[in-house]
Amino acid sequence: MEKLINQFEFGLFFWQILIFVGLILLLKKFAWKPILDAVNDREEGIKNALLSAENARQEMQNLQADNQRILQEARLERDNMLKDAREMKEKMVADAKAEAQLQGQKMIEQAKVAINSEKNAAMAELKLQVSTLSLNIAEKLLKDELSNKDAQTKLVEKMLGDVTIN
Repeated sequence: MEKLINQFEFGLFFWQILIFVGLILLLKKFAWKPILDAVNDREEGIKNALLSAENARQEMQNLQADNQRILQEARLERDNMLKDAREMKEKMVADAKAEAQLQGQKMIEQAKVAINSEKNAAMAELKLQVSTLSLNIAEKLLKDELSNKDAQTKLVEKMLGDVTIN
């Protein structure tokens, strides 16, 4: 260091200061401003990226909340649809039972009517046959009774004896 102080020249010092100041001015004009602008731009870009990330995070939370809400609404709608379907099924089963019971009652009534009509027809047929048979028997008896003159006379006397005059 002593050597530097002993060999100090003012002219060299002046030119070194002048070159240094010129270099600083040149750096300030051509390099410092673009470097600061680049740093400021970078800082602004980082701020914008952080803001975008925060907005994206907030939007993601909103979307998740919307998804949860939509999912809940879909579950409620599904539950309501299942409930309606169950109620409709139960109503259809009840209606089918009622219809089947009504049809059964109609069939029973029709069967009763058919049985009664068949019974009445059978009774009429039986009465007709009994009356025909009775007439045939009476005719045969009367033929046998009336073919004999003595038997006829006895029959008339017997009938007259049975009749009482008031």
